[in-house]
Amino acid sequence: MIVPELASGAAAELEPLRAACDVAVRRLAASGARSLLVVGSDSLTVDYSSPVRASFARWGLPEPPGEPPSLPLSLSVGAWLINRAFVPVPAFTRRFVAIADGASVQECADLARAFEPDGPWALLAMGDGSACRGTAAPGYDDPRALPYDKSVERALATADLAALRGLDPVLSAELLVAGRAPWQVLAAAAEGGTWRATMEYADAPYGVAYFVATWERA
Repeated sequence: MIVPELASGAAAELEPLRAACDVAVRRLAASGARSLLVVGSDSLTVDYSSPVRASFARWGLPEPPGEPPSLPLSLSVGAWLINRAFVPVPAFTRRFVAIADGASVQECADLARAFEPDGPWALLAMGDGSACRGTAAPGYDDPRALPYDKSVERALATADLAALRGLDPVLSAELLVAGRAPWQVLAAAAEGGTWRATMEYADAPYGVAYFVATWERA
């Protein structure tokens, strides 16, 4: 939905979300980071080697043949956001890693701790909240969705690492949450720091919760 070419009639309605993403991604470059880890969820945990490319062929956009391996949806959107926010794209050393949807909290922490770049680095954690906010939502209406999303919104808005670590993988899966594992990677990566958090966007267009937040070292 965030990619205008795929959003059809919803493209204009989601422009505030895209604008918030642009702000957040540009802050990564302003942070002085030399390396950027983009983490999103997929069916399996995979560390993608460079070069890679975003792909939306499954959703109808053309895909040139003979190109480098394509990324899963979460990482493709991350790459699309980076390319959208910058012309030219900064000379980050970029690494794309998918974390399995069903990864445990410990597996998320292990992935974060295994990333040891040379120099300062930034993290772009890709994932949305519940998809059960109302009868028009992909997962229909679930009364547990709003409290869940509110807890995530508070955690991202206050850099509450414990709250992110405490997200229940089973409940998250039942609510069709794509962000649980990436957020728990974020929580592990942020351990030991003091963070200043800014919430750029929090809403649920079409019954799916989207959050855009930035964390910077205080």
